[in-house]
Amino acid sequence: MTSTLPEAAAPALRAAVAQLPAYVAGKSAESELTAALASNESHFAPLPSVVDVVAAEASLMHRYPNMGVVDAREAIARHVGVTADEIAAGPGSSGVLQQIISAVCDAGDEVVFAWRSFEAYPILVTVAGARPVPVPLLDTEHHNLSAMAAAITDRTRLVLLCSPNNPTGVSIEADALEEFLQAVPPHVLVVLDEAYVEYQRGSGLDSLAFYRRYPNLCILRTFSKAYGLAGLRIGYAIARPSIADGLRRTAIPFGVNRMAQAAAIASLAATDELAARTDAVAEERTRVIGTLRESGWDVPDSQANFYWLRASDELRGQLLNALSSADILARGYAGDGVRISLADRATNDRVLAVLAHRERFAAQ
Repeated sequence: MTSTLPEAAAPALRAAVAQLPAYVAGKSAESELTAALASNESHFAPLPSVVDVVAAEASLMHRYPNMGVVDAREAIARHVGVTADEIAAGPGSSGVLQQIISAVCDAGDEVVFAWRSFEAYPILVTVAGARPVPVPLLDTEHHNLSAMAAAITDRTRLVLLCSPNNPTGVSIEADALEEFLQAVPPHVLVVLDEAYVEYQRGSGLDSLAFYRRYPNLCILRTFSKAYGLAGLRIGYAIARPSIADGLRRTAIPFGVNRMAQAAAIASLAATDELAARTDAVAEERTRVIGTLRESGWDVPDSQANFYWLRASDELRGQLLNALSSADILARGYAGDGVRISLADRATNDRVLAVLAHRERFAAQ
């Protein structure tokens, strides 16, 4: 039966929600020949030991998971060297970030973050009724930490730092983080989003050492990237017990499924396998970036499983079209550039073949 009520009488979305940009996920492979490098997934197959654990848990999917994610939180706590009271888990690091914003921000409060950075930041902040305060990156693609500190006002409740930064791949250096944390008022929560930290090599930044010294620092991590659990959705925050308790209170009941919880525990036990896989990515990253620079491209020093090409919209379009013609999917960002995920050597060589001659691409 068709409603005869006038349109004005229908339920309406909040104005902030109606104006939100949709989160744009990287395109998935369209065939076996497609190189799907638009999403920052692990190109390795899941670890066999983890698959076995997930299969066993799948037979119990008619039962609710542990609501407090107790066993996984305890395993994570042992792994990073804190107590389980300092761990809050959620459906991916994005889910935990949503819990953080809900726990800390009231309507109209401000959240400062670098831009361009993770695309979900302004969306999650706006959904919560808070106000996004983006601060442009430096020309070097690093966070402009001095400008971010200057952007903090009496309404600021939260600062988001992404290191390595998505989509540029650049990490925050220890000295810069130290200076920034000293400048941030102690009542402002600083979230260090380390979704790609397992791929980091030689940065000199020990985030847990900073966490132990700065009570207003919260570390955000995920099993979606290096651990290869993107399809199961589990991430976690490391925060002071009072903050972590608030994050658990704002979590969706049973939001982390039982397969994800079991897989996270099993993944933490696979230390050697994880190291071998991330070492392989780091080696390919060095090779690919070096080759691109030799071909005339200006590529920043990525510490993630992807690399970044700063580009005008004209050049961005040329790059995406050239890659697409070679059956390669990459991620373009309007007004900023192109992010390309790393894969196996043969797939990376397909990208390098397309980008072999910088002069082919006329736009700057």
